[in-house]
Amino acid sequence: MELRIFTEPQQGASYDQLLAVARAVEDAGYGAFFRSDHYLKMGSVSGEPGPTDAWTTLAGLARDTSRIRLGTLMTAATFRLPGPLAITVAQVDQMSGGRVELGIGTGWYAEEHTAYGIPFPTLGERFARLEEQLAVITGLWETPVGKTFDHPGTYYPVADSPALPKPVQQPRPPILLGGMGPKRTPRLAARYADEFNLPFASIEDTVAQIGRVRAACAEIGRDPATMRWSNALVLCCGRDEAEVARRAEAIGREPAELRENGLAGTPAELVDKIGRYAEAGSERIYLQLLDLTDLDHLELVAAEVMPQL
Repeated sequence: MELRIFTEPQQGASYDQLLAVARAVEDAGYGAFFRSDHYLKMGSVSGEPGPTDAWTTLAGLARDTSRIRLGTLMTAATFRLPGPLAITVAQVDQMSGGRVELGIGTGWYAEEHTAYGIPFPTLGERFARLEEQLAVITGLWETPVGKTFDHPGTYYPVADSPALPKPVQQPRPPILLGGMGPKRTPRLAARYADEFNLPFASIEDTVAQIGRVRAACAEIGRDPATMRWSNALVLCCGRDEAEVARRAEAIGREPAELRENGLAGTPAELVDKIGRYAEAGSERIYLQLLDLTDLDHLELVAAEVMPQL
């Protein structure tokens, strides 16, 4: 079981704050630093100093870190055209020495699209566009050097592309898909994903959705063992109940609710619950760190939880 850190910078974070977290993540021995891809805050926070772009952030971290994996949970397909996104991710992969992973989804937050003038199609069209984006991105990356790539798509037709630049990782950087959709999501994952992520899902829902994705893999003749399985859960760990309560209050949540819906409690409680997710099939946990100023939180989990996994 690998632990990774997942942040939500749209809630309020500068690049320097994100860099401090990423360096702490690297120093503490976590496997990766991931961030959301949103342009508008959620809830009652101010969101100041304002949003930071996910791939601009990861480009900076590619140069300012040396070991950890870097990626998105999840890049919104509505934000970027597939060709330029393929170029951006390949370049950041080069800048990092091959440490980048692309998590991508349909996009869901209508208000951020309105706030920044981004078109927001219906859900059906967003799924269709995501599927075509995946075909274009993977096609561009996997086209041999010296060959050209064509894709006669409905939304993103590509003709005579040199399919450059190439990422360091071959045949391509890992692609993460996720969500609880019962039909289209498993089919897309079976075709394109290297990792399937379950965001804020219960153990029971994790078992059910992994089963659907495994079945979708079998339908197209893919070995489900070639898929990695992961969960994302809110983190709230404390050495004792007072510390758990303090960290819960800092993010506007209740300890009991976080124990039910997140990964909360003492280190022993976290080890037990992570073990139950492992039994359900999960191989990685993305710990959603909501208080980016609390670097001691990272050190506690690294010291008292990670060695027991």
